[in-house]
Amino acid sequence: MTFPQRRPRRLRTTPAMRRLVREVRPQPAQLVLPLFVREGLTGSRPIESLPGVSQHGLDSLPAVIDEAATAGIGGVMLFAIPDVRDATGTQACARDGILNLAIDVAAKAADGRLVVMADLCLDEFTDHGHCGVLADDGTVDNDATLEIYGQMALAQARAGAHVLGLSGMMDGQVSAVRAVLDDEGFTDTSLLAYSAKYASAAYGPFRDAVESQLVGDRKTYQMDPANRREGLVEASLDETEGADFLMVKPALPYLDVLADVAAASAVPVAAYHVSGEYSQIEATAERGWIERRAAHLEAVTSMVRAGADIVMTYAAVEAAQWLKENS
Repeated sequence: MTFPQRRPRRLRTTPAMRRLVREVRPQPAQLVLPLFVREGLTGSRPIESLPGVSQHGLDSLPAVIDEAATAGIGGVMLFAIPDVRDATGTQACARDGILNLAIDVAAKAADGRLVVMADLCLDEFTDHGHCGVLADDGTVDNDATLEIYGQMALAQARAGAHVLGLSGMMDGQVSAVRAVLDDEGFTDTSLLAYSAKYASAAYGPFRDAVESQLVGDRKTYQMDPANRREGLVEASLDETEGADFLMVKPALPYLDVLADVAAASAVPVAAYHVSGEYSQIEATAERGWIERRAAHLEAVTSMVRAGADIVMTYAAVEAAQWLKENS
């Protein structure tokens, strides 16, 4: 047989050769670990639908932060579960609300070793489970919600959050929050906009983790999974409004959108490997059908390959160690 002179397999012959020519090299510092803090909880409580992930009390949170910092990951994202919820998510803005207390504990434990991010959304704090306040007709009132987001942002900034994760998908949320923060002197507090956040089937384990009270669905404000161009529209608007980072969520079903946003963005872009994506790997690996470590690393690598500067994953601490071993 006659072969062309070019033989691509030459560059795959050994582990050393493959490592030498590798195009994408994810780093631990790119990873962010989501964490759940439960009001009134002492120690930690496993989340059944998120294997290896737990809710934490304020007492156990410092050790988790220390472990994350020691692993060399870039940051943590805090979510909270309050004891009391109401129609307007009052506890989200309270100085002694569980999320704001957790931010303070986490920031002190981190001591500058990693970035402390906080989820800025009302779904965990409302008794109806939506990301904003409801109008009389039961729809989410966009502009009334922005007023509360501003109050929530101030509470989180005062508690010591470095980055606020605007995950509610309200129109104008970035500019509204940025204006409030700047007026109060929090010009160094960064904003991570969940710009292309889709109404996905992959959020189920997360809703278990935060004990969601959701009634109905979020399709009037989260994006239609069929829409690609709209993701770039949302990201462009958020960047124009002053977002310091952009997010695509979920990750793997939307790598095309992630690539679009990363190619157009002048600011760092994050991808969220969401709960359902993570649990699919865990459940399949538990049955022996795939190799767990390889699957998680392949997922992280694919997100970085598509253009993500930051990857949020529940496997962040373990993945950091695996990446070090593979380097």
